[in-house]
Amino acid sequence: MLLNKTRFTNRPQSCNMETHSTSDIVILSGNSHPELAEQIANRLGVRKGGCSVFHKTNRETIVEIADSIRGKNIYIVQTGTKDVNNNIMELLIMAYACKTSSARSIVGVIPYLPYSKQCKMRKRGCIVTKLLAKMMCKSGLTHIITMDLHQKEIQGFFDCPVDNLRASPFLLQYIQESIPDYRNSVIVARNPGSAKKATSYSERLRLAIAVIHGEQKEADSDEVDGRYSPPCLPRSRTMDVPVGVPVHPAKEKPPINVVGDVGGRIAIMVDDMIDDVQSFVAAAEVLKECGAYKIYVLATHGLLSSDAPRLIEDSPIDEVVVTNTVPHELQKMQCKKIKTIDISVLLSEAIRRIHNKESMSYLFKNVTLED
Repeated sequence: MLLNKTRFTNRPQSCNMETHSTSDIVILSGNSHPELAEQIANRLGVRKGGCSVFHKTNRETIVEIADSIRGKNIYIVQTGTKDVNNNIMELLIMAYACKTSSARSIVGVIPYLPYSKQCKMRKRGCIVTKLLAKMMCKSGLTHIITMDLHQKEIQGFFDCPVDNLRASPFLLQYIQESIPDYRNSVIVARNPGSAKKATSYSERLRLAIAVIHGEQKEADSDEVDGRYSPPCLPRSRTMDVPVGVPVHPAKEKPPINVVGDVGGRIAIMVDDMIDDVQSFVAAAEVLKECGAYKIYVLATHGLLSSDAPRLIEDSPIDEVVVTNTVPHELQKMQCKKIKTIDISVLLSEAIRRIHNKESMSYLFKNVTLED
């Protein structure tokens, strides 16, 4: 009797292991990047789940999930685009709809995390990324998959696990395979802040490094406002105490110059995102004056806002290489210098490993914190 009981209890366990496959993976997508979600679903061999996300006449977001998701593992593919606020609300409402429909787990696949640049305190502002992280966790997301956060410390804002994937292997492969005579290249940091990333690239490719130092214009944080007025000193009845706070010397920005030799070489600028291209164009003009005969710009997220395609087309930049974390087909039609690298294979592999409870360390092999 004991033997028969053991056989009976083992049989459904083996059946559960067999049925625990990609059948309970559901890929949902918002309106931000449906093409990327379709590529991920095709690579995983699953059908994209039926989900309709639209807006009413008063611009309220409506989410309708067509299929049953009870007990399923949901992966919501939604990235940040120019319509960033609608992208966020779509993601939050989709996650909450899955949560209230008894989904087993809800993973947000957010290749480009919106508001990631607002991760530091600025004057009387706030850290918007922290607010966004709280909203995502409260909406029902149990896991986040993203790529190349603006600052690695953003992961600490979330109350759920965050996998910050890196696009550097794809960009390094592009340099080695698609840039002729890349051995005659020099990796350029657009500013001292991106020197760590440039150093990581140069060490892997065994190339020299150059840093662009100086500023073209005043930053927004340096503008004078009422906070810099001296404090009022009302007359006190007891005693008059002079203000003993030392005055900080004014910061004088030197003109843009290049620290390093780029004469007669290929200059490759690397950064995590390229949005406002004016600083890249100014750096490219300086590199051209210093003797660089070809200029490439490599970045993970190609936001390319405003009139960025026109500025790139008229600039000394020969090629801008970005990944498809953000859709930019319209910008590519306006500028032939923009090239795209597909990273859907990395996202689909991350989803597969998370679903099968496998280690993610292989995706971070030889990846440093500077990437």
